[in-house]
Amino acid sequence: MAERPIATLNKPDAALEMTLRPSLFSEFTGQRKVKERLEIAVAAARQRGEPLDHILLNGPPGLGKTTLAYILARAMNANIKCTSGPTIEKAADLAGLLTNLEPGDVLFIDEIHRLQKAIEEYLYPAMEDFKLDIIIDQGPNARSVRLNLPRFTLIGATTRSGLLSAPLLTRFAMRERLDYYVAEDLQQIVLRSARLLNVEIDAEGAFEIARRSRGTPRIANNLLRRVRDFAQVRHDGRITAQIADQALALLEIDRDGLDEMDKRILEAIIVKFGGGPVGLNSLAVAVGEEPDTIEEVYEPYLIMEGYLKRTPQGRVATERSYEKLGLKSAAAAQPRLF
Repeated sequence: MAERPIATLNKPDAALEMTLRPSLFSEFTGQRKVKERLEIAVAAARQRGEPLDHILLNGPPGLGKTTLAYILARAMNANIKCTSGPTIEKAADLAGLLTNLEPGDVLFIDEIHRLQKAIEEYLYPAMEDFKLDIIIDQGPNARSVRLNLPRFTLIGATTRSGLLSAPLLTRFAMRERLDYYVAEDLQQIVLRSARLLNVEIDAEGAFEIARRSRGTPRIANNLLRRVRDFAQVRHDGRITAQIADQALALLEIDRDGLDEMDKRILEAIIVKFGGGPVGLNSLAVAVGEEPDTIEEVYEPYLIMEGYLKRTPQGRVATERSYEKLGLKSAAAAQPRLF
């Protein structure tokens, strides 16, 4: 019997990811204030018969920026076209996207902070006046041609809004920041995803997964799938708190949500660099990880939970890090003088 091709095996994963995404505001859990402001903006725009104003969604990875973009487009009965900052390499790429938009369409640019500055400048008149200036030819024969664009909505998503230029930032009428989720909201997300995946899970099992998910729905859904596999192979398929705890222990995710790389980062700062301060690049070399990954994926949670401090001189481990790893800080090791 011939083996199934790998490509066929991987196809359901993408479909599964889309299935778990909420498609309506009523299905979207958490971010209550952000959701309420966006719902009001949608209702007002629909009453006026106008497209939405341009929106910037900011926050750590996995909190629902892309999901909200799809929800907004659906709420406006608009088509959505998606791209990302790194893929727009030339002004012609941006011009092709903009000139193919229909009135009311949504253009979603993920990682918008990674747009080249020269391409950003083409966005200014497109966002403000719905016009696009294109330079044709070169040298003495160069001339500018202005194209009229339909009224559209640009939704940008970024994990690092500080890298956006001020002129681009000010052209977004709405700027919303998504924060980490509380465990109770993540529990509801896990229960919803379990229903969609036909996984039997109780409330305690869902909470066990939720509280170890670093406040991030994407991580919660990923952990649910791994726990589902464990429950299916080692047990009867039903997820309880005890089974979830066993599965997550096997994945080396402790009860505070820290994984092996988190602990490696903290241990490197304490053991190799004397508790810090240490620069990002040196830390990245010490743990064998990319600097951007440490800064965008691992650091935010470690800082939020009080394990790490970011100072002008570099990263510094807090007292809680020493306690977590069972190590004594330099201050605690010094004898007290009377």
